[in-house]
Amino acid sequence: MTPAKTTPPSVTESSRQGIGSLEIGLRVLNEIAQSPKPLSLKELSLRLDLSSSRLHKYLISLSRMQYIVQVQNARYTLASASLNLGMAALKRIDPMPITFDAAARLHLATDRTVSVAIWNGTMPLIVNWLDSSQVLAVNVRLGTELSPFFSAAGRLFLAYLPEERQRQIIDDFYQAPSALPRFRGKQLNKDEFSALIRSTRENRLACFYGDFLPDINVISSPVFNLGGQIQAVISLMGMASDTDVQPGQRYERLLSATTRGTTKLICGTAV
Repeated sequence: MTPAKTTPPSVTESSRQGIGSLEIGLRVLNEIAQSPKPLSLKELSLRLDLSSSRLHKYLISLSRMQYIVQVQNARYTLASASLNLGMAALKRIDPMPITFDAAARLHLATDRTVSVAIWNGTMPLIVNWLDSSQVLAVNVRLGTELSPFFSAAGRLFLAYLPEERQRQIIDDFYQAPSALPRFRGKQLNKDEFSALIRSTRENRLACFYGDFLPDINVISSPVFNLGGQIQAVISLMGMASDTDVQPGQRYERLLSATTRGTTKLICGTAV
């Protein structure tokens, strides 16, 4: 199921009269939820700028409804009702529409070709493809399966596979490669490719500088799920003459911000 999109309240919505005490209670609950450790009454009072006597009433109500519980040394942490609420929210999150929406916004902001790929068990599969106004001459489209060796998205998925599975795929490929993978124009032997895959995982980025198709640059970045596994890979590509995909440059910053934001929407504050 697809969750409703969260948008900032409009002026009309902001001016509507709400229940102030409920909003304060939710602020208290949010502060406890966002803390990595249980909080004391004094700590909460300072963080929320509420008097201890006033704050204590909210804590009693939240405890009574089992959203929080008192633990060691009279500190407060989340309880069963908060867990149930979180689990119910997770069940309603559909990560792919969130990822598609993020890819569409990146496409609109850059006018570059943008794609989304998932892992189909053996290789990446393109499940969303958005052409730029300057259509690229590539033989990749919706439904195309990509090589783990000759695509930026494929290298990212390969980088996050379990170590034994990753090693097996690389060993099998290098027994009789039809061609050698390249990076910055240089052909890579097995040890060099394995080192590149380790670097890809560390940087959470895979870049092609005309390595697969001449004059076309590609950059890919992962979207993660709550389990810390790759949910999808968003890729951006364009002509080498006007699409600099070097780390730290505009397109890398935009893509990385997009995938980080998408991961946060899927996982909340768990990332």
